[in-house]
Amino acid sequence: MQPHILIVDDELSMREFLGILLQREGYRTSEADTAEVALSMLEKNDYDLVISDVSMPGLGGLVLLERIKQLTPETSVLMVTAFSTAEQAVEAMKLGAYDYIAKPFRVEEIKVLIRNALEKRDLQRENVRLRQEVRGRYDFSGLIGKSRAMRDIYSLIEKVAASVASVLILGESGTGKELAARAIHYNSPRRDRPFIAVNCGAIPETLIESELFGHKKGSFTGAICDRAGLFEQADGGTLFLDEIGEIPLQLQAKLLRVLQEREVRRIGGSEDKRVDVRIVAASNRNLEEHVKEGCFREDLFYRLNVVELRMPSLRERPEDIPLLVEHFVTKFTQQPCRHDVVAPEAVKLLSTYHYPGNVRELENIVERCLIIGNNAITVDSLPSQLKRPQSTVATDQELPEGGMDLEGYLDAVEKRFLLQALQKTGGVKKKAAELLGMSFRSFRYRLAKFGMDEEPGLGD
Repeated sequence: MQPHILIVDDELSMREFLGILLQREGYRTSEADTAEVALSMLEKNDYDLVISDVSMPGLGGLVLLERIKQLTPETSVLMVTAFSTAEQAVEAMKLGAYDYIAKPFRVEEIKVLIRNALEKRDLQRENVRLRQEVRGRYDFSGLIGKSRAMRDIYSLIEKVAASVASVLILGESGTGKELAARAIHYNSPRRDRPFIAVNCGAIPETLIESELFGHKKGSFTGAICDRAGLFEQADGGTLFLDEIGEIPLQLQAKLLRVLQEREVRRIGGSEDKRVDVRIVAASNRNLEEHVKEGCFREDLFYRLNVVELRMPSLRERPEDIPLLVEHFVTKFTQQPCRHDVVAPEAVKLLSTYHYPGNVRELENIVERCLIIGNNAITVDSLPSQLKRPQSTVATDQELPEGGMDLEGYLDAVEKRFLLQALQKTGGVKKKAAELLGMSFRSFRYRLAKFGMDEEPGLGD
């Protein structure tokens, strides 16, 4: 659409001159000979830019500027005068004018100012649109589901969002921990401040301290300039520390100090800087086990775990699978999911799969099916593992009449699966740990618990 510009000047010749100039540049124009007329027009119409004279009969240009900013704060205003003074210029800028130009002006000069003012207006509109889009995306629409488990998550997010308490989000990979963190942020008073996410497990140990806390020029090889860390970048907002359990033990003490003191010191620096950052951390590991193993500081765990939010696995909410399928079909086809796009038999198979990769795996499966099935999901387009009977761990054992030793039973089950994993991987501990979905450190801890860590034939 053509930008619409309102010209306000008591001189007919100036209005005509600017009108002809702007129309040649492809703009729509309207004219007002007084500030009072201009205000009446602004109440009825939207304008992308107002070009106003400063000195006019009745209300002056500066009063008009002030009224415009009260009426439509997003409207750009360019002030023009034949009697330029430094005081007027300063006052105009304080009141919110985009810029200030003195008569007589060069045609190219005012054309550039107009283009820049309209570009700024476009950027402001885009920022508003993006903020609204982001808020809508992470309000709760990013988290899909109507199961009781998900309704409990929504309720807890609503409760914790308004506070400043640290939140620890736990759950398997692919359950939507970052979506929950974003929902907390975008439903909080910090919604207009930064949300910064960092995967602590994806940053080399040698760089993570610099990433989090920043550094001063020359503090280490490669530090060619001062650099703010993520805590400083997230000031006033939320810092999401994903895979918090992967932070090295020696760095955990410094992280704890920052959380307690609300101050950060760059590497090589001598001054502490105050930061106002809300921490939301996440892990797919059992951090309490990490604490027992000595791999994670107990005091840091309790500092992070003020509010705990556990994301359910997809296996725990199979009733949400049809909704998620519809959501992903709409996402990938850019159109509402019609009843003829997803075959009922395919939905039935999708709903009985155990999804070790959770929602992320379901999303990938839906995308694959749409590609193979020509924008439709049929049984034939499903991956082969969904068409096979699913093997599950038996959970239907009844409690004996005389009771049972639950810990002993669970220890026996755990030991049996540890041995089976080692047998399947030829005794390679790292592969066995991956097979059981746990960290190598947790796996070794469990082996040691049962006295299995020194058995011959077991390798790393």
